[in-house]
Amino acid sequence: MKFETALRLVARDLACVRGGRVVFEGLSFAIAGGEALVVTGPNGAGKSSLLRQIAGLVDIAGGSLALDGGEAEATLSEQAHYIGHLDALKSAMSVRETADFWAGFLGGTERNIDDAFDVFDLAPLADLPVAYLSAGQRRRLALSRLVIAPRPIWLLDEPSVALDRASLARLVAAMEQHLESGGLIVAATHQDLGLVRTTSLDLAVTRLQVSA
Repeated sequence: MKFETALRLVARDLACVRGGRVVFEGLSFAIAGGEALVVTGPNGAGKSSLLRQIAGLVDIAGGSLALDGGEAEATLSEQAHYIGHLDALKSAMSVRETADFWAGFLGGTERNIDDAFDVFDLAPLADLPVAYLSAGQRRRLALSRLVIAPRPIWLLDEPSVALDRASLARLVAAMEQHLESGGLIVAATHQDLGLVRTTSLDLAVTRLQVSA
């Protein structure tokens, strides 16, 4: 899917407070469609909190966060997919039933489901209940939501967890395709995903490093 409107995500002096503790403050960055922001840092530095702020799940304690471009009538969170540590799956539903639910609830199509099953190699698992899936298979199913209901912004928290080498390669290929289509990615990860156009944000030092 090609995103027609140019995107730009801008944070200015962003601050996050959780449980009365300042997680980070004075955080500023700007990334455009076609770019990935790779967020690194030690445990507790605020990687997950930053993604959840962008997703609208954690309050912004200071500063501002804005999306330029995108759909005029939609909020930032409505234009984003957030894939967190939990896979958010129902054990009693099959893989196909899960995909059908997401397509109906989030606005996907039958073609989107077929594409997602191809991207994440889920077709052989379609009739299996989620309860029977391995950790890696569950992760692939959770990630398939990115393709089932396209959104211009992907917020990925440790997306490579539980994935084997082949599945990780599929994920990276999907991420590269999303960027080539004008999408935008913010990913918190301890693993070098090898994406071509990235900006690295190390929350331990709050410094931006760009690689082309």
